[in-house]
Amino acid sequence: MMLRYALRTVRARKGGFLGAFFALMCAAALITACGTLLETGLRGTIATERYAATPVVVSADQNVHQTTVKHKKGKTKVKHKAKPIAERAWLPGDLATELRKVPGVREVIPELTFLAEPLAPGGAVDKDRPAYGHAWDSAALTPYTLTTGTAPKADGDLVIDRRLAERAHLEPGDRLTVQSTQSPRTYRVTGIAAPAQEVRHQTALFFSTAEARRLAAHPGQVTAFGVLPTKGTDAAVLKRSVSSALHGTRAPHGTTAQVSAGDGRGPVEFLDAAAARTKLVSMGGAMGGTSLLVAVLVVVGTFALSVQQRHRELALLRAIAATPGQIRALLGREALIVGAAAGTAGALAGLPLGSWLHGRFVAMGAVPATLQHTVSVFPPFAALAATLLGAWAAARISSRRIARIRPAEALAAARAERTRPAWGRILAGLALLAGGVVLVAVLSVLRTEPASTPVTFLAVVVLASSVALLGPLLVRAAVAVLGGPLALTGPSSRLARANLRGHAARMASVVTPLTLLIGMTCTVLFVQPTLGNAARAQAREGIRADWVVAAQGPGVPAEAARRLRTQHDTVTEVVRTTVRVGLDKYAAQGVTPGGLTRTWDPDVTAGSLTKLTEDTVAVSELAADQLHLKPGSPLKLTLGDGTPATPTVVAVYARGLGFGDLTFAHDLVARHVDNPLATSVLVSTARTQTQLATTLREFPGTHVLAPAAADSIQAARQQANAEVNYLAMGLVLAFTAIAVVNTLAMSVSERVREFALLRLAGATRRQVLGMLRTEALSVLLLATALGSGIALAVLTAFSVGMTGEAAPAVTPLVYVAVVALAGLLALVATALPGRVALRVRPVTVATAKE
Repeated sequence: MMLRYALRTVRARKGGFLGAFFALMCAAALITACGTLLETGLRGTIATERYAATPVVVSADQNVHQTTVKHKKGKTKVKHKAKPIAERAWLPGDLATELRKVPGVREVIPELTFLAEPLAPGGAVDKDRPAYGHAWDSAALTPYTLTTGTAPKADGDLVIDRRLAERAHLEPGDRLTVQSTQSPRTYRVTGIAAPAQEVRHQTALFFSTAEARRLAAHPGQVTAFGVLPTKGTDAAVLKRSVSSALHGTRAPHGTTAQVSAGDGRGPVEFLDAAAARTKLVSMGGAMGGTSLLVAVLVVVGTFALSVQQRHRELALLRAIAATPGQIRALLGREALIVGAAAGTAGALAGLPLGSWLHGRFVAMGAVPATLQHTVSVFPPFAALAATLLGAWAAARISSRRIARIRPAEALAAARAERTRPAWGRILAGLALLAGGVVLVAVLSVLRTEPASTPVTFLAVVVLASSVALLGPLLVRAAVAVLGGPLALTGPSSRLARANLRGHAARMASVVTPLTLLIGMTCTVLFVQPTLGNAARAQAREGIRADWVVAAQGPGVPAEAARRLRTQHDTVTEVVRTTVRVGLDKYAAQGVTPGGLTRTWDPDVTAGSLTKLTEDTVAVSELAADQLHLKPGSPLKLTLGDGTPATPTVVAVYARGLGFGDLTFAHDLVARHVDNPLATSVLVSTARTQTQLATTLREFPGTHVLAPAAADSIQAARQQANAEVNYLAMGLVLAFTAIAVVNTLAMSVSERVREFALLRLAGATRRQVLGMLRTEALSVLLLATALGSGIALAVLTAFSVGMTGEAAPAVTPLVYVAVVALAGLLALVATALPGRVALRVRPVTVATAKE
């Protein structure tokens, strides 16, 4: 019976449920979109291109592993964890001998993959297709076949793929300069090759075997082996045979060789796509979690306002003997009906939204195009389930007061708003406020970005939730402060003051989404600049060099640094990587030790940089605190390509935010990264910028910059990286903005009768609209104070934890724009429904049935 009555109620009150429907639909769409990103990270396909004709690929394990054994209450628990390394791991070349002995193996083809960027005229190189060099002997792995010309034989010969030849207008006999791991070199194009199937995500350059080995710079090692089966041998059988033969075989750095087939070949080929899985899971999970919390807060507020507007109707049901259980059942079924419709529509809308979001991440470079977007039924069904549960829970929470009112008191209680919230609501609000304060305190001691970022946004949502529960008290407090000024500014303001005081709960439902919008937007916009500005400040203070050499391409070659280095000048090459200590990831750099203190000052607080060699390391104060290190301590770690090392700590420095947590000798790091070219070269010299540029004229793409200009380039890169976070959280902010408009429109639309009575009592249309405008501005002022306070507390705690100083980077113009946008939304969402409500004749409204 209740379901039938609920269906009739929804059908008869479509307008009343429209706001809840819209809020739930947006929430479902947002959860679905985040769910597709999460699923792509977990199950997204990485299709192979380079190894398309190779059923089985043998490569080095790209993970660092950790096994822990715990003994508790007579039981032994073994836990194994693995984390990806930052660079490509290599295999010993003599492993081919073992592979050729495996039954069913027809041929074993060694593969070399290394940096090889063609320096063709502008526009000839496709930035979406990174270029890699290979030996021509491994062309059969795709396969590539010559369409014209001959294979490379001499060290100066080169075969390029057909797409590059077409874009650069190259033919056999032409010359092409290539920047690889060594100095740029000009090669003679001897042939043009085409793949048997389309290769969309990379450009291939093929060298002679000897030249490829020189450029790969890993003597006696290979990237992978392609294993071709004999006729009639199944790929799955061959994989098992190869795995059995290689069981226990270890690569030079100690990790085991791994055997891949089918879809498993893609991650071997595209290491960036495999690493992006973890990033996408983290990003999708963070977005989805934040979206869910915001959605719950918004939906509960929307349903509370919807139920509040129906108090008289529900009180009448209580007056005719409807039980509390029946009221709750009615509202619960109505919520499920609305939730089912909204969840279905939102889940369907979320699928193209997720696809668009993935495409934007790919365009920004945050996710490689090789990680294909994956969609299944799980995200839409999860969004629908979350929507139904959220709607039902919101209805249950909103119906608590009306369901507990005695039948004899129901109609009288429905006429007037409570003078204060229930004690349970106040206590819950204080508990959330205390929880938010605890989160802010915790945030002030978190010193790593992965740990602090989720706590940052969680603190904003928790504090906004406390505002939602304590809203009526906050509104009354604001009225007490603003009451005097409002009473002196005319009849419209006096009416607004009376409404704010007499309908605090209704006004609080509007304050909450506005507070969340302002607080969350300010946090999203200023959290990255807070960290980035502190890092750049440390870098500016620590660079003593007169000039900085940078490159537009993959980096500055070592030969360029050698040309700059003279008896009286100091040249410091900087190459960057990521290492792991245990399973924890640390940003690291390699620097040239000679004369280092003339070009670089990381603010050493213990030890000395003069002892920096290939067997030692300098660490930041953060790393020293986390790993309990001091000068003389051994540090067991894993380099970028998986090579284990145990250097001795020789120095501890304070400017880790600007320069990374670990600093090694340049030559050590350069041997264990995919790109050994320097990201920058610091030069301390009396020579002019023009003289240095003349020295480097043989190195295309290199530029001599003043430290201030280099800092500006770094700022632009940080802004580009921040745009990914802005997009990720932008959808949440858009949903919050929609909730603001939705809640304000609902709040105004249900006051048609009140406006009519005011008109009949002598108020003019202009005075009623002035009253609404004053209410909106008063609510905006309160929400701005609360949202700004929340954002300031959270950003200050973040700044203290990450930078050691309470100095959040708040741009005044951006802050004013945020408040202005919130104000515009509030005024428009108030004025438009108000004008519509005032179009109807007051007598018609006043005499109509409620």
